[in-house]
Amino acid sequence: MKLIIVKDYQEMSQVASEILLGEMHDQHRKNISITAGATPQGIYEILVPRVKDKPYFQNVHYYNFDEIDVNGAEKRFGVTMSNLKKMYFDPAHIKQENIHALTSSNYQTQDARIQADGGLDLILMGVGADGHFCGNLPGTTKFGDLTSRINDDATPNMKDILLHEVGGVAELCPEFYVTMGPKSIMQVKKLLMVANGEKKASIVKALVDGVVTEELPATLLTTHPDFTLVIDQEAASLL
Repeated sequence: MKLIIVKDYQEMSQVASEILLGEMHDQHRKNISITAGATPQGIYEILVPRVKDKPYFQNVHYYNFDEIDVNGAEKRFGVTMSNLKKMYFDPAHIKQENIHALTSSNYQTQDARIQADGGLDLILMGVGADGHFCGNLPGTTKFGDLTSRINDDATPNMKDILLHEVGGVAELCPEFYVTMGPKSIMQVKKLLMVANGEKKASIVKALVDGVVTEELPATLLTTHPDFTLVIDQEAASLL
């Protein structure tokens, strides 16, 4: 594991964006999976003007690694893809043919489709204070799982989690979500994880300590041969 400790959130976003751009500057096809949520917003703010309408980035293809459907026929996109479109795909003018969506309808073929595309070159992830990465929350998947469906009874609080993801509107709440499993993520060539703030200090310490346990799913990633963790000083406060 390569550990990069920076001053603050802004520098964390800058370093992560530089790593992403370095991977994207290639004449060959690059397959990258990126994350939604609050943590990567600063990264996308840096990337958008660098990527927008640049023909030399047409070789970059994007994949989401999890998805939560929203009930209701009027909802075309799930939570993850809607957020990625808002934060990055739309403002960066990413062409639709370069976006390969994981959905509740195609999750069973996700791993085979990625393999047919040449595999993922890099994945950008956050990490939860509970040790989850992607949609792999404690108690939902095993280390040997590929892309999986996680039902709303997988953990005692899963229904509440899903309800929160759809804005607390009960009629929009789905009964499951889909995620690339630990085995799927470990097949990616390069792993890039970002974490900031004191609330992530405990899980960061667990990652650096290197004790692998399914109770903290993200600890598996420390065994990957090319895993980079970029954190700010607050997240590093227990090291």
